[in-house]
Amino acid sequence: MRQVAQVLLIEDDAAIRGALIRGLTERGHAVDSAAAALPGLESAVTNRPDLVVLDLGLPDLDGTTMLRMLRGASRVPVIVATARDDEAEIVAVLDAGADDYLVKPFSAAQLDARIRAVLRRAGEAVVDGAVVVGGLRVDARSREASLDGVPLDLTPREFALLHYLACRSGQVVSKRELLTEVWQLPYGGADKTVDVHLSWLRRKLGETAQQPRYVHAVRGVGVRISAPAD
Repeated sequence: MRQVAQVLLIEDDAAIRGALIRGLTERGHAVDSAAAALPGLESAVTNRPDLVVLDLGLPDLDGTTMLRMLRGASRVPVIVATARDDEAEIVAVLDAGADDYLVKPFSAAQLDARIRAVLRRAGEAVVDGAVVVGGLRVDARSREASLDGVPLDLTPREFALLHYLACRSGQVVSKRELLTEVWQLPYGGADKTVDVHLSWLRRKLGETAQQPRYVHAVRGVGVRISAPAD
């Protein structure tokens, strides 16, 4: 199925920005944009897009500096768009946390292909704006989740927990990270809170800790979501 994403484009050149917005929108993506680093950073943290496309030559901050700031607050996949083709600079942005890069000029079709590839590598299947893991579908915009086409009756906290894990499909997430990101408890909290909500979530997914299908405990590390066939 066609992969569609919520994309944040941070690009100061109005002509390039307009062309890429049109090209990505024509390919089904939802695109927000910013013309400078600081508004882009605020949008990335507040709106939580599926992916960021980041120009390096921004008027208020160098894109590499902005990337490091973003990485301090978010794990959102980032594709760097740059006119610079120096190998050392490209290595530097990858080391700073970029997932991929494109050297200008490039087409919207090329960018679309890179977006889909980066999201696949990130373990996210974004279909019509929803995260899909096997038969599990989680749509943050409508606040709806379903399993094999059957709606799941989740509390707001259960939904937030499921969405956070589904967006990191295949990755092990620690309970401490869940407390910080889902419960917003950066300075403490009980792991038991996570355990209880995971138990409730498993029950609604029709599984148990002893016989998991989607939610897998990794002893001493944390928990991960993956499709049954993975």
